[in-house]
Amino acid sequence: MTTYLSEPAYVHSADPVLSLAGVTKVYRSGSLEVAALRGITLDVQPGEYVAVMGPSGSGKSTLMHIIGCLDVPSAGSYHLAGEDVSTMSEDELAEVRNRRIGFVFQQFNLLASMTAWSNVALPLAYAGISRPQRRQRAEAALARVGLGDRVAHRPGELSGGQQQRVAVARALVTEPALILADEPTGNLDSTSTADVLSLFDELHAAGRTVVLITHENDVAARAGRIVRLRDGLVTEDSALGAAAASAVSS
Repeated sequence: MTTYLSEPAYVHSADPVLSLAGVTKVYRSGSLEVAALRGITLDVQPGEYVAVMGPSGSGKSTLMHIIGCLDVPSAGSYHLAGEDVSTMSEDELAEVRNRRIGFVFQQFNLLASMTAWSNVALPLAYAGISRPQRRQRAEAALARVGLGDRVAHRPGELSGGQQQRVAVARALVTEPALILADEPTGNLDSTSTADVLSLFDELHAAGRTVVLITHENDVAARAGRIVRLRDGLVTEDSALGAAAASAVSS
């Protein structure tokens, strides 16, 4: 399969794609306080492929929500593609999510009644792009992920791996600063998992910045860097060479 993955402009930026400094997140229920994150400092540079790991309750889901602008820190700062998003309003955060972040979820989050190209074009519709331009860009994104012959298919007519490729195309269509994937292979069989992970390898090779949340060592081993969390803290942040990747996957 041949895909066409253009290099984003952010590859040549001098700023980190994302930069968190002293980020904490405290959830309150009455008099009870739970610290989900306890001072996270993390930079991800343009073109990096980072896997975030940790046991249940480690804070990785909370971190994903903050990186994805789905939640805001209780304290600390967060810059995404040079923009300080830590104090933005909900409307401002929604705009940043649509412009700057491409999401890939475990559940695919495709609309069953819509064709592949219509699903991919949704972020462009929210951005006010005209229908002809939406279709052109959506079909180009589907071609990038090897589904140029499936643009008129609905999710129910596609395999799990193909549905996740549609989700990746939707993440790419706005040319975002960051691809944020949350357990993207969690609902896939081994063949589809290998197919989707190969696509993330291609995205990385093309200069895309990818942050992947996973609990699976073999998935994390495909990344160039692993960040491990425990009890709301970063306990390890390591770049993977071939030997390290082999150790993680074993």
